[in-house]
Amino acid sequence: MEWWLLRSSQIPVTPFLDRADFAWAPALEAGWRDIRAELDEVLAQRDELPNIQDIVADTVPISRDDRWKTFFFSAYGYRSEPNRARCPATAALTDQIPDLVTAFFSILSPGKHIAPHRGPFRGVVRCHLGLKIPGPPDSCGITVNGQTRHWAEGTTMFFDDGYQHWAWNDSDQTRVVLWLDVIRPLRRPAASVNRALLKAISASPFLRDAKHKHQAWERRFEQLARRRARPGAAGPACGPRRPSRPGPADPRLAENLWPAVGITVALVCDGHRRAGQLSRAGCCWLGCPMGCRGARS
Repeated sequence: MEWWLLRSSQIPVTPFLDRADFAWAPALEAGWRDIRAELDEVLAQRDELPNIQDIVADTVPISRDDRWKTFFFSAYGYRSEPNRARCPATAALTDQIPDLVTAFFSILSPGKHIAPHRGPFRGVVRCHLGLKIPGPPDSCGITVNGQTRHWAEGTTMFFDDGYQHWAWNDSDQTRVVLWLDVIRPLRRPAASVNRALLKAISASPFLRDAKHKHQAWERRFEQLARRRARPGAAGPACGPRRPSRPGPADPRLAENLWPAVGITVALVCDGHRRAGQLSRAGCCWLGCPMGCRGARS
C-alpha cells in the first residue's frame, strides 16, 4: 500500500521537502511571533504539561522520561478546545492550513535525544515551525535518512517522517517547534484511498485511547488552573517535583501494571488520603496522582 501511495504523490518523496510546495507556509511563518507569545505563556506551566508517552502510547520506546512535553491543539479529528482557547492566535493560524491532521507544541528539554524511528504511515507529511530554537545552530537538529537540518525561529521545515529519523537538543535551553502533520498531496484514486485510511485511523482504539488520556489531562490541568486562580491561593503545597524516572516507574505507565502483580500503592498527598481519594498508581515520582503537589504520606 505504501509504495502505491507514493507512486501517486504530487510532491517529491525525498527526506526533506521544499516549502514552496505548500502554499500556506508563508502565512504561517508571518504569524510565528503571535504563536511564540502564546507558547511563552504555556511554558510558564511546563511541569504540568503531558509527556508525549503519556498521551501517545507507541512513543514509549523512543521517550521514557519527562523531557519531551506536548501541548496538543488537534489530532486526527480531535480538537482540544481548552488548549485552543488558551492559544487563540495559534488556533486561528492552524485553522487556515488545508488538510491538517495534527497540530501541537513539541517541547524538548536540554539534553533530550529522541531515538531513531520512523512514522507508521506515509500518507501524511510533517512540518515543523521553529518557535524557540536555542543556539548555537548545531546544538539541536534533526536527521532524516542521513540528511541533517537545523531549525530556525519563524521558519518552516518539511520532511517525510516515513524515513528513519531522530532529533536532539544538546543546548542548555528548551527547544520548541509547532509540529504539524498534513495530508500528502496525491493523485486520484490514491487521494481518496488515503483519506479513507486516515478516517479509519482516527476511529482506531489506539487513537481513542490517546483522546481519552488527553481529555483526562485537560480536566486535571483545568482543576489546577482553578485552584491557582482562587483568592489567596498560595500555589503548590510543596517544592518542585522530583524528575520523572524512565520506564514503568512513571505511574501513568505503571497504572496498568500494578493490578497484574497484585500490588496496591497508596502514596498520595495527605489531603487526598484523609479524603479517602486513593489511587492504585499513587507511587509517584511526580507528586500526588490526584494532580496536586501536596506532601506525600
